[in-house]
Amino acid sequence: MVNAVSIRDRAEAGQTPLFDVAAVRALLIEAAAEGRAVSYSEALAQLGHRFTRPKMRAFCKTLDAVDSAGAAAGEPELAVLVVRESDGLPGQGWWVARVDPLGHEGDWTGPEARALVRELQQQAFDYWSAR
Repeated sequence: MVNAVSIRDRAEAGQTPLFDVAAVRALLIEAAAEGRAVSYSEALAQLGHRFTRPKMRAFCKTLDAVDSAGAAAGEPELAVLVVRESDGLPGQGWWVARVDPLGHEGDWTGPEARALVRELQQQAFDYWSAR
């Protein structure tokens, strides 16, 4: 457990603000330690919100903040754990923000995309399961 009060406990008590970087980080660390990805709708639900496009966009801004702070601390990224239910891959915003840093020039779907996502997810799983 990342902290004494799990993100699920917090969500049961009410809605966690979508801009709460610490709460979103805790949710993703918990998933990484368990070795699993989470869908956008699952993540929003754990924060006490129903899925809507505006909420997802707000949530994605928070994911960027989580990853920026993690990178500064030398941690693997966590936003890669948040995926679409339809294909298990991160959404377009994740790809657009990472094309240059990752050097990925291919499609955002398909075998190459899946391999890259699996590799980055595994880095997060390994890092957080060891803590």
